[in-house]
Amino acid sequence: MRTSRLAAALALPYFLPALAQTAPPAASLVEPSVLDTVTITGSREQTPLMQTPASVGVIGDSAIRQTAPAHPQQIIGQVPGAAVAVTNGEGHTTAIRQPFTTSPVYLFLEDGIPIRATGFFNHNGLYETNLPQAGGIEVVKGPGSALYGSDAIAGIVNVLSRVPSATPAASVNGEVGSFGWRRLLLDGTTGVTDGAVRAQANLTHTDGWRKQTAYDRQSANFRSDQDLGEGAMLKTLVGYTKIDQQTGANSPLVYRDYIDNPTKNNYAIAWRKVDALRISTQYERDLGPALLSITPYLRANTMDLNGSYNLSFDPRVEKTNVASVGVMAKWRQDFAGELKPRLITGLDLERSPGTRTEDALNVSTTGTGADRNYYAYTYANRIYDYDVTFKSASPYVQGELSPTHALRLSAGLRYDSIGYDMSNNIGTALTQAGTTTRYYGQIPAASVAYSNWSPKLGATWALSPASTLYSSYNYGFRAPSESQLFRAGSDTAANALEKAQLALALKPIKARQFEVGVRGVAGGWSYDLAAYQLVKTDDLVSQKDLATNISTTVNAGKTEHTGIELGLGKAFSREWRVDTALSYAVHRYVDWVTATANYSGNEMAAAPRFIGDTRLTWTPRPGVSTQLEWVSLGEYWLEDSNSATYGKYPGHDVFNLRYNQSISRDVSAFVRLMNLTDRRYADSASVSSNTPVYSPALPRALYVGIDVQL
Repeated sequence: MRTSRLAAALALPYFLPALAQTAPPAASLVEPSVLDTVTITGSREQTPLMQTPASVGVIGDSAIRQTAPAHPQQIIGQVPGAAVAVTNGEGHTTAIRQPFTTSPVYLFLEDGIPIRATGFFNHNGLYETNLPQAGGIEVVKGPGSALYGSDAIAGIVNVLSRVPSATPAASVNGEVGSFGWRRLLLDGTTGVTDGAVRAQANLTHTDGWRKQTAYDRQSANFRSDQDLGEGAMLKTLVGYTKIDQQTGANSPLVYRDYIDNPTKNNYAIAWRKVDALRISTQYERDLGPALLSITPYLRANTMDLNGSYNLSFDPRVEKTNVASVGVMAKWRQDFAGELKPRLITGLDLERSPGTRTEDALNVSTTGTGADRNYYAYTYANRIYDYDVTFKSASPYVQGELSPTHALRLSAGLRYDSIGYDMSNNIGTALTQAGTTTRYYGQIPAASVAYSNWSPKLGATWALSPASTLYSSYNYGFRAPSESQLFRAGSDTAANALEKAQLALALKPIKARQFEVGVRGVAGGWSYDLAAYQLVKTDDLVSQKDLATNISTTVNAGKTEHTGIELGLGKAFSREWRVDTALSYAVHRYVDWVTATANYSGNEMAAAPRFIGDTRLTWTPRPGVSTQLEWVSLGEYWLEDSNSATYGKYPGHDVFNLRYNQSISRDVSAFVRLMNLTDRRYADSASVSSNTPVYSPALPRALYVGIDVQL
């Protein structure tokens, strides 16, 4: 099945007779090829993709507008080797050179600035950005720590703001759809003295297609670009997002309910509320052979959460509140000479004080095992209440030179000095979850610090004016989060305090990646092919401490991720274009011994080998376009033992249809039909209480709307 999916995706355009035409492509169809694509994320400034020694996927403004994503899942998959699965609302798990996971192995950026502070990772981080109104999305696959520090183990997702225009313009985009969906997008831009500004708003509501899965979002974005003269520019960004959602949308169901009663929600009492504010001002001055960039920023993130994933073993309401102040400074110097040397140096500083409080819950349930339904709760007592401050100082340097006209070499090194200071607001040694036997150890105060060197090597070789070979070695690390360090979880009254002490010994997870790729244009095809091997060591595994016999998390795991990724695109005529993003990868445990089992040598759960996204676009005349999208996901194991008893999720193929029609010069209408064939498939599948369970994905859904340019 995996082979047939791959072959079909590659062969799709050749089965369409209309594609035999040879007329030049229409401008409305052409996405930038790799020859003229520019990326920002790989080097922190604009660099031609053909000169970038890394696997970078770039989604342009036109693709975002045409896709009109209602969820990150509907847009990130356009990058080879990247996929997102729905949890609830716009919540998500991500798979970039990893299985689908909530683990903190990704770095989410907005215009190059981390959306959240290291140590306060949120696997749903993309919902804090305004994707449908973004000016672009860049995905760097693999470790990126030489320029970005902790968290960038498996990938970086950088959401780019839309550039303001000096020409006044405004638009109103409204749509309605299935299951109570409503979205209003407002956008306005105008020139000001020596610059331009842009303001945007995103107001979204859905009732949810499963019971009690409503979702509300309000987002606002502002950007100001100011020309200060003498080569100096000032870019100011303000982003705010407020989210209120019922989070049981990913409630897993036993198979009979998954097929016959998919709207059932066993986690209807779960909810999540998010407030996220980001403010930054970038001062950039072009000094000819040099460039100076200084970007101070502020962040404020608040989240209230009754997590569905906690209800079965540790029900609680948790609240985190984090404020950040930081600065990112960079100097780039180009030197004269045949070697074309370039030196980039920088310093990132941040201080992020935060708080965490958690209150235990008494939950009321019916049913048993995997079919247990959680229908009510009451608050018990407070189990955690502490203040924690994250701080970091990270200098870095990167050098580049060209020994020959075709060869460009780069090397980078970053030093991260990071740490936490925690003070506990609970004075007792133990807290208890109501009248249960769950106890939590309380440490009065603690300070934890880490230092880490991150090297990076890369090379690009211009095989011809239209093709480039590249290779790289990247090292990444991920420091433990504040919750992993300071909330070790529950145990017996005799063991809870010792368990809390053991958690302070956690070390960073490390990752090393070797990658080789080739990109270019041949026969009208724009292509980007990459092969990689990524190895993670010191990964976190639950084991029993030999001295105390307490189950705790330790740095004892090793995993290997090996794969190949292919991106292809071609405009065959004025009317037809095809784009595809394909990947095949194996994710396995090399050394993974837990407190209860040895998974070494097994494939990881939730790790499909094949991921594909193919889009066929037809533009019969200017102002009219139809796009058929084929999303394909291969089979994967339901659990880590790879047991035939539970077997695999079989994978799925889903088709989406998008249509856009200009009504007049300033008015256009659009239609999206998601899950065209009304396929029953799962956003995620696993094993719970020795029973396979499946979280049903969105059935066929229709969205219609109108866009007015004012």
